[in-house]
Amino acid sequence: MLGAFLFSGDDVQKPASVLSGGEKTRLALAGLVSSSANVLLLDEPTNNLDPVSREQVLDAIDRYPGAIVLVTHDGGAVKALRPDKVIMLPDGVEDIWSEDLADLVALA
Repeated sequence: MLGAFLFSGDDVQKPASVLSGGEKTRLALAGLVSSSANVLLLDEPTNNLDPVSREQVLDAIDRYPGAIVLVTHDGGAVKALRPDKVIMLPDGVEDIWSEDLADLVALA
């Protein structure tokens, strides 16, 4: 599992306290994806990640079999994950996702 999140060699033995912000994010997501949870609540999971890590994280989220509630301003993440539904805040209006809404993600 750690290898799927770009940890290899001696990195797998490092204490979490010495990891960078991006590494801590990848470690936390690896723990969530490998857990028995059936719902993930993610707030800006692609922030502070380098491009390679970002792609790995998005791939892992995309493969996750449970439900995902994702808060993001990352239009590329939204496009990569192909959401089914959207909740528009602050009103809390739920709707079916449409590519027409992609511009709103970038504006937020």
